[in-house]
Amino acid sequence: MNRTGEVRASELPLIGNADLWEQLPADLAPKFRARAGDVAVDMVREIQDQIAEYSQKLEGMFGQVVVEGVEQAIHQFIDRMVDPTAQREDRAKLFRLLGKLEVSAGRSLDLLQTAYRIGARVAWRRISEFGQTERVPLATMCLIAEAIFAYIDELSLRSMEGYAEAQARHAGALQRRRKRLLELLLGEPGYHPNALAELAEAAHWPLPDKVLVVALERRTDQHQLPIPVLHEDILMDLEGSEPCLLLTDPERQLVALEQKLGGWRAAVGPVVPLAAARQSLHWARRTITLIQSGVIADRPMVDTTEHLSTLLLLGDEELVRELVKRTLAPLEGLTPKQQQRMRETMTAWVETRGSAPEVASSLAVHPQTVRYRLRQLEELFGAKLHDPDALFDMGIALRALRLLNGSAERTGRLGREAPPGFTGSPGARSA
Repeated sequence: MNRTGEVRASELPLIGNADLWEQLPADLAPKFRARAGDVAVDMVREIQDQIAEYSQKLEGMFGQVVVEGVEQAIHQFIDRMVDPTAQREDRAKLFRLLGKLEVSAGRSLDLLQTAYRIGARVAWRRISEFGQTERVPLATMCLIAEAIFAYIDELSLRSMEGYAEAQARHAGALQRRRKRLLELLLGEPGYHPNALAELAEAAHWPLPDKVLVVALERRTDQHQLPIPVLHEDILMDLEGSEPCLLLTDPERQLVALEQKLGGWRAAVGPVVPLAAARQSLHWARRTITLIQSGVIADRPMVDTTEHLSTLLLLGDEELVRELVKRTLAPLEGLTPKQQQRMRETMTAWVETRGSAPEVASSLAVHPQTVRYRLRQLEELFGAKLHDPDALFDMGIALRALRLLNGSAERTGRLGREAPPGFTGSPGARSA
């Protein structure tokens, strides 16, 4: 028991009867110890014969630990027959190390557990032969058998502890490497390809040709969100100031992503070459900003590629406001209501280039009303209404103004000083 009063797993009694070791005859220990070397050789040989992954020549650290583990397991069993109260913590370290080595080798714990069972069978077979030769009572042999398999369970538990500890450390190290990899891909351009390849290999992340980035944002009503369980190929940063995901196989990975991101606002950037991942993030993050301002409708997951023209138009909002101000300057002398009507008529005419009846149909007003407004526009804009470049600017300005007005209506605010024609609401189409 430690100072906090907690009992370590290695201090727990063995599986089975607490008095089991007390009942074993200590006088058999010297006879067992004399045969320990031969038993250890038999165990190692049979483990190698039955487990292909352990069949290689036992050399280096792995081989040394396996051979030492077998020998220590035998001698510790015999020592406990002599003194059941002997401290076991220091002796348990080797078997924890065996569990850790399985993680390093990329194997599950099943193989080591199988090796323990093989060792137990070999030990029991040799002890059975000894018992028959020495005429050991049946009751004693039953106690020894129970002690062997209880002891193997204990060793397995130690290895499970080591395996779990190594797994946690491995997962933490892997996560740190992947986060560094994500930072490298989304950071300032200019990283060395070799450095990227080495880091990707260390992070167990195959380098793809194409990627996309999903920009994330916690909604205001979501204070604490669980970390979603995502595909291992997805790089993610959910703790930073600008959380995001990097996907390597969008067609497959996006299918279940929306359901797993419950509570997050997500903007999916376009698919780009790996070297342009930063650009995909930029566009996705810009989409999040436009969702916040109300320009783009808020949904759980928004596809940036559906709003590329909006991103282009509002890429520099100050610049587009200046364009609106200069392009629609002739409307400044009109009342807000007149500006709205003229703007709606200009929009319908620029978009359709149709006759008065066609424009009137799109506005749901009388053709004569449209003719009157068009004459007014001729007086206000003059030759610009027939200049292709000027008309192009007008189309951009009107489209941008419609986006800005829609944003103001959804958010309920105008923000900065409004340009000509900026009403804060699209308004109803009227005569």
